[in-house]
Amino acid sequence: MAYQASFRVWRGDAEGGDLRDYTVEVNDGEVVLDIIHRLQATQVPDLAVRWNCKAGKCGSCSAEVNGRPRLLCMTRMSTFAEDEVVTVTPMRTFPVVRDLVTDVSFNYAKAREVPAFAPPPGVAPGEYRMRQVDVERSQEFRKCIECFLCQDTCHVLRDHEDNKQRFAGPRHLMRIAELEMHPLDSADRVPAAQDEHGLGYCNITKCCTEVCPEHIGITDNALIPLKERVADRRYDPIVWLGNKLFRRRTP
Repeated sequence: MAYQASFRVWRGDAEGGDLRDYTVEVNDGEVVLDIIHRLQATQVPDLAVRWNCKAGKCGSCSAEVNGRPRLLCMTRMSTFAEDEVVTVTPMRTFPVVRDLVTDVSFNYAKAREVPAFAPPPGVAPGEYRMRQVDVERSQEFRKCIECFLCQDTCHVLRDHEDNKQRFAGPRHLMRIAELEMHPLDSADRVPAAQDEHGLGYCNITKCCTEVCPEHIGITDNALIPLKERVADRRYDPIVWLGNKLFRRRTP
């Protein structure tokens, strides 16, 4: 059964903007992206929104619904009461381009800073061999659709603009963890994770895991194990003693 819903949508650009109120029809089974499209078709044809697959797999329609980072295409209208005002705003962590579209180029710049997979010397493509348990561990992280909701909700980035130069964010630290755990990756990624990508800024509040539409255990399965590897390397007393002895023997 159709009903008239109250929507509050942010309109503006990089220079500024505000929330505008709209009343729009909602039908059974619809998602927030359907309503945004109906607004475009019937009331505000210049409303800007980024989307592509409408199936929760491209990560394009990321925004904030009632203050929570979500995919618009995966947020069902049935989760809201009929008399509830639904507020849709752009992702707060990234600069606004126009309306609900934000500039997420920061994430691609950070991705380029992560060195690619480094196969072991002497092993040609097609000769890689891995245990199935290692394959499955890596595959969880490869489910990422790069919606950047984890980056948006991470308070280290969200509340402190100056941290963006020193902190890669959960999506890219997860990529580093994936490569560090890869049994065929020959690069030592532990020092860079801490010193170049800002792993120490993460205080494992699990907010990134909570908003992940693919239900990836970002905190428990990637960030915490990566932190443990840094701690083992830098603060384990046996490792510390070994490093001291090794340095003493070095001319």
